[in-house]
Amino acid sequence: MGLTNKQKNWITKNRNKSSIQKMSKALGINQGEIENFLNEASDKTIPNKKPPLIFNLILVLIPLLFFIILEMSLKVFDYGINTEQWITVHNDKYVTNPNIAHRYFFNTENLPGTIGDAFDKTKKPNSFRVFVLGGSSAAGYPFMPIGSFSRYIKKRLELVYPETKIEVVNTAISATNSYTIRDLMPGVLDQEPDLILIYAGHNEYYGTLGVGSNEYLGSSRFVVNTALYLNHFKTYELLRNIIKETTKLFSSERKNTSAGTLMSQIVKDQYIPYKSEKFEDGIEQFEGNLKDILDMATKKKVPVILGTVACNLKDQYPLENTYKNAGGIFEKAKELLDEGKQKEALAKFRTAKQLDAVRFRAPDEINETIKKLGKDYRCSVIDIDSVFNAISPEGITGNNLMMDHLHPNLEGYQIIGKLFYEEMEKLDLLPKSQVMINDNNAQDSITKANFDFSKLDSTIAAYEIKSLKNNWPFVEAGKSKLFYQLVVDKNFTDSIASKVVTGKLSWETAQGLTIQKYLRDGDYEKFEQQVKVLISQFPYSIEIYDLAIKNLIRAKGSESAYNLLLKRHKLQPDDFTTMWLGIIELTRSNEDEAINYFNESLRYNGSNIQVLYNLAVAYFYKEEYEKAASTINICLSKSPNLPEAKALQQQLYGLIKKQ
Repeated sequence: MGLTNKQKNWITKNRNKSSIQKMSKALGINQGEIENFLNEASDKTIPNKKPPLIFNLILVLIPLLFFIILEMSLKVFDYGINTEQWITVHNDKYVTNPNIAHRYFFNTENLPGTIGDAFDKTKKPNSFRVFVLGGSSAAGYPFMPIGSFSRYIKKRLELVYPETKIEVVNTAISATNSYTIRDLMPGVLDQEPDLILIYAGHNEYYGTLGVGSNEYLGSSRFVVNTALYLNHFKTYELLRNIIKETTKLFSSERKNTSAGTLMSQIVKDQYIPYKSEKFEDGIEQFEGNLKDILDMATKKKVPVILGTVACNLKDQYPLENTYKNAGGIFEKAKELLDEGKQKEALAKFRTAKQLDAVRFRAPDEINETIKKLGKDYRCSVIDIDSVFNAISPEGITGNNLMMDHLHPNLEGYQIIGKLFYEEMEKLDLLPKSQVMINDNNAQDSITKANFDFSKLDSTIAAYEIKSLKNNWPFVEAGKSKLFYQLVVDKNFTDSIASKVVTGKLSWETAQGLTIQKYLRDGDYEKFEQQVKVLISQFPYSIEIYDLAIKNLIRAKGSESAYNLLLKRHKLQPDDFTTMWLGIIELTRSNEDEAINYFNESLRYNGSNIQVLYNLAVAYFYKEEYEKAASTINICLSKSPNLPEAKALQQQLYGLIKKQ
């Protein structure tokens, strides 16, 4: 016997008010029948519906919208540090952002800067653009910013291809490794490079984010590269800063991260034994990142030239000499060398380097990886390591080409530049414009002769090395001397250089002070040399050109400033540069060139008496007396009492009457 409709309606109305037992008594029916009815009713009246899609979208969009608004707000209020890859200088040019290292260093103070090579925002049709990537050796340490191999390449290209706009942009950053190169690569490829040169590998262990670094984020390349991608967002920077400040509050240790050199600050795991887990992690990290780098370049069809990395084998004692008797093996290599057994000695020096548990010098596996990937990607590889050995005394690289354990001296950097240049030529990757100098030996000699470098830069480099070798790992922790104990300021250059190394003066300020001193002393040879150094760093600075040109003309005559005037005119022509170029061409009896410059000058400033007078003289020399007379009349209309103009006018009237 089933429930009647009336009973069902009553049960439904009272289901939330009465228990099944009470309903059973009230209706006089079995409890089981009521339970069955309620179960059946529940299945029918409560459908298994999914929440509408809009609710799921809202759940996703709310936090997403929050982060979008937060990101936009942080950008509007210019939160934190600008770490965009490129910043604008001189309105129409880019340089690598000097603050970009903040992307890669979290726990380290006194971060490295950038070289500051400028290039046009919009690539010009006649441009040849090369980018250089790497760490401190690619940047040219300790000769930064002007002593790198990239400066040799730029100077040689400018001399050989004067009609082409040469842009060699060095983006290298000290204490960074393949993670940084991988992160910078998309931005580099966006700038339409004709060629990319990479010299890297020494920093895979201690460079920021490396396996032995104070900035280590783990061995997962996916995690590290994801973190680097997120670094492009202000929200992530905010989160990083919150974590950093919170960690400081709860940390009992107060590590002085600003003491010592960057090299000594960046290291966390000082010793990484050969073939240990961390050793292998470093090789895998380098290989994986380099593959990604070459993949990106291949997709964009941009050629890449790789260089193996060289180091000091013969004159660098293992920085950690106890592991597997690395020091003893080094001493044995010295003995073999004394016995004239160069091949055996080289093998022992390499073994000592491999076993050196302080991993600043790249192990051979790094160079093997470079060669392997070069072959895999059909990418040219220059074996710089082997070349350095081949041209060194006794066939082993030492202090002849190295400033310390791995940074080349100026000659070494110029050799690296020469090797890259010759490989560019071999691969037909040079500009397609007319060649000014055909002979390779002549090109190299002229490049070195015109390389912009000074005594100040040499002194700064020497003091940088003294400072470097006064810290770990060259001396034991706590045994470093104060900087003033390392150097003696014998003269003005010493004093200025020491202030640069200790951070009291910027490189630019030091150059400016030195230029002013040479002007005060009347030493125009050194003044000109120093100005050219500053121009090589800031080739877009009109002010530096004008300072140099005006003082050289005043002291040595207009001819001495001719090359600077040409560069200044190419950069930003005006009445001043065209006037003086015209005067120089006139003294050289090049009347046609002089007339062109004078007329151009008058387009900028039609009232320049000196230009009008010299233009009349140029026409006079060409025996175009009517034009000369017309020009000198204009000159005298603006300056009626100019004696030389009156004299020329009378002479011209006489010549015209005779015609």
